[in-house]
Amino acid sequence: MKTRFVLIQTSHAGNVGAAARALKVMGFDELVLVAPRWPDVLQRQEAIDRASGATDVLASARIVATLDEALEGVDTLCATAMTPRDFGPPTSTPREHLPALAGKAGSVAFLFGSERYGMRNEDVYRCHVALTIPTAPGYGSLNLASAIQVIAYEWRLALGGFEVKPAAPAAVPADAQAVAGMLEHWERALVDMGFLDPAAPKKLMPRLNQLFNRAQPTPEEIHILRGVAKAMSEAGGRRKT
Repeated sequence: MKTRFVLIQTSHAGNVGAAARALKVMGFDELVLVAPRWPDVLQRQEAIDRASGATDVLASARIVATLDEALEGVDTLCATAMTPRDFGPPTSTPREHLPALAGKAGSVAFLFGSERYGMRNEDVYRCHVALTIPTAPGYGSLNLASAIQVIAYEWRLALGGFEVKPAAPAAVPADAQAVAGMLEHWERALVDMGFLDPAAPKKLMPRLNQLFNRAQPTPEEIHILRGVAKAMSEAGGRRKT
């Protein structure tokens, strides 16, 4: 589904750059600005810096004078509004509404108002739905770029998301015989170091046995531990001479 993000009367150049970054991370690239505070916002250094690798999205963004121009060719409009409007469109969370929308044909625009005032009532009224992002009770103030990132993520999720590479298979632990051999090596090394008294070993080795059972070392790690034991024995021998 063709997707457009529309920012209305944005006042901070940094938010425009951050919006471009948010879109690119989620695989979107169509950004339209309606009457931004700075006519040259796309060239301002703060916007370029905040785009951080998404300057191509920033460079392809369009600036228009009216919302009508921004919405040309779009058939589904989604407002973003924290507060439901009387006589306005139904209010829904992105996760409730977007999966059904993703199954339709056509194009969609997500509209975001100014940082200070949000969306005007008349702009919300023309939309098909008002998306609201659930927040902690008593504090629903989201930075503009953060709100764009959340909506872009939820929309990408509704569209099927991105393929995630499977995790590398877990390392196979060493077998019990290898662990037992390593523990015998450590026991000799601990005696050589003077840390373990063979006449009064107490419960040291059983406790180490349980520790390594929990750790489930791999064969490579057993090799390292044996190397440590060898170094311990050599250090203990030097100390006695």
